Order: sequence, then structure tokens, then C-alpha cells
Amino acid sequence: MSAPSSSAGVGTGTVTTAVPARLDRLPWSRWHWMIVIGLGTVWILDGLEVTIVGNVAGRLAEEGSGLDITAAQVTGVAAALYVAGACSGALFFGWLTDRYGRKKLFMITLAVYLGATAMTALSFESWWFFLFRFLTGFGIGGEYAAINSAIDELIPSLYRGRVDLIINGSYWLGAVGGALLSVVMLDTDIFPQNLGWRLSFALGVVLGLVILLVRRHVPESPRWQFIHGHGEEAEKLVSSVEREIEAEKGAALPPPAGEITIHQRKSIGFGTIAKTVFGRYPRRAVLGLALFIGQAFLYNAITFGFGSILITFFDVPTGSTGYYFAVIAAGNFLGPLLLGRLFDTVGRRVMISGTYLLSGLLLFGTAWLFDRGSLSATTLTACWCVVLFFASAGASSAYLTVSEIFPMETRAMAIAFFYALGTAAGGISGPLIFAELTESGVVGDTVLAFQIGAGLMCAAGLVAAFLAVNAERRSLEDIAEPLSAVRPDRTP
Repeated sequence: MSAPSSSAGVGTGTVTTAVPARLDRLPWSRWHWMIVIGLGTVWILDGLEVTIVGNVAGRLAEEGSGLDITAAQVTGVAAALYVAGACSGALFFGWLTDRYGRKKLFMITLAVYLGATAMTALSFESWWFFLFRFLTGFGIGGEYAAINSAIDELIPSLYRGRVDLIINGSYWLGAVGGALLSVVMLDTDIFPQNLGWRLSFALGVVLGLVILLVRRHVPESPRWQFIHGHGEEAEKLVSSVEREIEAEKGAALPPPAGEITIHQRKSIGFGTIAKTVFGRYPRRAVLGLALFIGQAFLYNAITFGFGSILITFFDVPTGSTGYYFAVIAAGNFLGPLLLGRLFDTVGRRVMISGTYLLSGLLLFGTAWLFDRGSLSATTLTACWCVVLFFASAGASSAYLTVSEIFPMETRAMAIAFFYALGTAAGGISGPLIFAELTESGVVGDTVLAFQIGAGLMCAAGLVAAFLAVNAERRSLEDIAEPLSAVRPDRTP
């Protein structure tokens, strides 16, 4: 093992460190699995809960559910409030994540998420349900910023693309569970009409508490530490990980590829972040917005509205929509799982643009078949399964993209900003528009919603074809030099 580079302790100063290169040259190990399980599994919970809400919409609207609420309010108003909370939480917690560290915030955001979910299970009036849907989203929005920044800073560059995609795609494992769980929980032969949907939320809380226990062992990002005046902690952490991996592999690690000299600082102001994102990297900013707007409309609309489509147009019973959703959720997870490696080998530009364009074109085809009356509940589900196989890999790559193409000091805030703005444009309007269109029972209205989502995905794919960054197998510091980096021609 090479000797650790010199580094300062708590405080600020100019230091030289090999921490990024040392992290990037690590082979895959048990330590990396701990990171993936501790941080990535929360998306399973998110998928579980969002899917449950979509599938219980019909039940909540029925007499005797315990709430005076319509299905359109669940899939429209409540869904939009959830997304609005996520946008707000991303911005609020994203700023705190860059300022106070990844670890503190990914513990806090999970606690907020779990507490609000528990309160949702106790809903007794529609306003209470709406309030805690917003607060649940507030917590999950913070998770997106804290988790994605931590994952990309801890995972070696050789594996970063596939790991990031699979972790974000694991949302759909939760969706499969939520879909199948809703079938059981909505069975009135097992649970009373006003209890089953509450127990669905409560189960999510129990699973989240288990994740919270595992997450306690996930360390702070050494990259965040050495920039924010905690150089000694960063060196100690990386050295301990190196010793652990050398013992596991039974071989010495190769020397790191290089060092970086940075000027440590405690925090970065909003003005500096905005100037960096839009002034220094305007093409990357356009790319991030296009990717997030396209996937946000498609996914938030369909995630919250698919059950209503099945009920409205194909007379699928409310207790059976979960079976259909489990199928498309499985297709969604298989996309990142099977295509993720290609983002590290074939490359970001080809794979991002390709998955967006192909999913958009396939969705146009699905809309055409739906308009002709050529689809049944089963064949519509099959079409969506194919569309979302590609769309899921593309959507996951949006999070990967904005977390790796901007400087380290702005990473969490950049993720938060593009998630919030893109999701506000597509994720809030999507559920509201889609709920209104599908509730009308007019085929043409739903076809229009499909076409809007398809058009936005294709547009984002074209933007990626021209603007995507070839970030595969490159260190984060090489893709976007830290603002704190010291060069002979520039002072920090």
C-alpha cells in the first residue's frame, strides 16, 4: 500500500491528497457491498410506498375506507404534493448535505421519511393524508441528494455507472413488493376495508427501521472530509478501508494514480454554486434539465396513474391492479440491472441517448395501439414493460449524470436542483394532468398523455446525443475539477 499523502486535520489550509485516486483504484469488496446495502436499499422503500399509493387509490375512494377522498385526489393531488415535498426536501437537505456532510444528512432524511410514512398510516381525514404525503416526499427528496452524492464519491470509477444505475433502479424492486403487497392488503377476506392500506404503510416503516440500523455503519465521504477541513479523518478512513480490502483479497493494492492539491473550505455559497453550474457548465446544465424533465413526467404520471388506467378502461378490480404493476415494475428493474454495465463500457453518451430515444419511440407505438383499441390489460402491461425496460435505465442515468458532471463542492446541491426543477416541471404537472385525463374515461385523453411523455423522452434523448459527457471510468475530479483545486494559473 502506498503511504498516505500529507493532509491537514480539522480546519482550513492548502493540502495535497491522494484520497480520490486511492478510492478509485480499490477493487470491489465487502466494504462496497455495505455501502450499497446501507444507502441503496432506501429506494426499495420509496418504490414500495409510491406503488402502494397508486394501487390503493381505488380502495381509499370506496365507502368504508376511513377517508373521505376520491381516487383522482389520491393519484392527482396527493401524488403532486408528494412530489412537491420531494422537490422542497431535495433543495433544503441538498444545501445541508454539501455544508454538513453526507452521513449526517442521510440519517436525518431517512428519519423524516419514516416518521411521515408512519403518520400517513394513521390518516383520519383527507387533509392529514395530504400533509403527510408532502412530508414523506420532503424526506425522500433529501435522500436523493444525500444518497446519490455519497454513493458516487465512495464507489470506484470503474464501477460507478452500473452501481449508480442499479441502486436507483432498485426502486422497482420495492414497486414489485408494493404491487404484490397491495393485493394481499386489499383483500377484504384478510383485512378490513379500513385497515389493510394502513398496514401497508406501517410495514414500510418497519423495513425502514432495519435500513436505518444498517446505515449507521456507512462512513462519511472522504472526498467531502478532505475538502471541508477534516483531512486527517479522511486519511484514517481510507487507510482502514485499504487494510481491510488487502486482507480480504490477500494482495497489496496498486499505487494510486495521482494526487490533487486543494484549498480546504467550510462551505460553498449559493451564488458560487449557481455561477459554477450555469456559468462554467451551461451545456451540462441544459443536459441535466432535459434528462430530468423527460423522465419525471413519464414516471410520475405512470407510477401514480397506471392502476387507474386499468380500472377505468379495462374494468380490472381494484384489488387486482397490483399483479399488473408487479410485471412492469420487474421490467423496470431489469433495465438498469442488465444494461447498467454498458454505461461503463459502451459509454454514457450512446447509452443515455439510446435508452431515452428508444423508450420514447416505443411509447409512441404503445399510444397508437391504445388509440386503435388493440390492447387489453395484459397487452398494455406487456407494452409498458418493454418501454420501461429502456426508460428505467435512462431515468436512473439522469441521477448518475448530474451527480458526476459538476464539481464536488456543488454535487449534492446540483442533484437537488436538477431533481427539483425537472421533477417540478414533469413530476407535479404529470400526476395532475394524468389524473384528469384518465378520469375522463376518454381514450384520446389518455393517448395524449402517453404522447406527451414520449415526446419529452425523445427530446431528452436528442439533447443527450449532443451534450452528454463521456464520464465512463473517469475520476470525479477529472470529469469536473473541484472548485477548491489549486493550480499554478488559478488561486482558490
